Amino acid sequence: MKLGEYNELEILRFTSIGAYLGDEEDNDVLLPGKFIKDEWEVGDKVRVFLYRDSEDRLIATTMTPYLTLNTFAYLKIRDVNFYGAFALWGVEKDLMIPFQEQQKKLEPDDRILVYLRLDDKTDRLVGTTKIRKYLKEAPADLELNEPLPILICDKMDNGVRVIVDNKYSGIIYTNEMNKILIRGAKETGYIYKVREDGKVDVRLEPEGYQKVEGIAQELLDIIKSRDGVLFLTDKTDPDEIREELGMSKKTFKKAIGMLYKERMIVLEENCIRLA
Repeated sequence: MKLGEYNELEILRFTSIGAYLGDEEDNDVLLPGKFIKDEWEVGDKVRVFLYRDSEDRLIATTMTPYLTLNTFAYLKIRDVNFYGAFALWGVEKDLMIPFQEQQKKLEPDDRILVYLRLDDKTDRLVGTTKIRKYLKEAPADLELNEPLPILICDKMDNGVRVIVDNKYSGIIYTNEMNKILIRGAKETGYIYKVREDGKVDVRLEPEGYQKVEGIAQELLDIIKSRDGVLFLTDKTDPDEIREELGMSKKTFKKAIGMLYKERMIVLEENCIRLA
């Protein structure tokens, strides 16, 4: 059974306090009764998350944690006491962030970037805000333009920091943003460059024909929804295009080019019309 992760386990038996679930190695764990569904039967497979309860016992839950083992998320600090800080993370028992795992002293109501790790000495899940040592340098031969999960982090003068695939530190530059990015939000991104320092440059849209095709269809749908006329052109200010359509001017122009090539639109001096 994997602590801090989702496990697919079999219902072994029901008791007055819940159901005992087992794996192929004859390990079992309790799923408390409040998480059991009426239609479940012995032998059914259920997907549960495993962590330790307040008495340090392994326990299963169907609740959805904000992060799993070896991943990152922004968490809110609920309390701080003699042992450390305690963060809300989507399950019943708060996640402890020991003082030695704090990059800076945490206070209640702080919302901070946390990495979930397993303490080998105690076999307990702990949070840490010492993030850098858990980020890897991206290899120079990393495959580019593949969809990857990204976590939106802090703003910079020229963009927003992100964590890509729970591995790499990256940035989305301001001119690549086609929508408002909120710290802590999870998005899909596409690496288009690996820098010498092992960090990556990221876009919110894939490059190449596939992207143009998808955005072209989106643009066509927008034009149709506006009675076949869009009062934007390739001369329109980039900020106006981004505000109006949620895409960069570069992407907008590529989409126009594809639709025009397919003779689906007509380009006029102050607008675009359906052909």
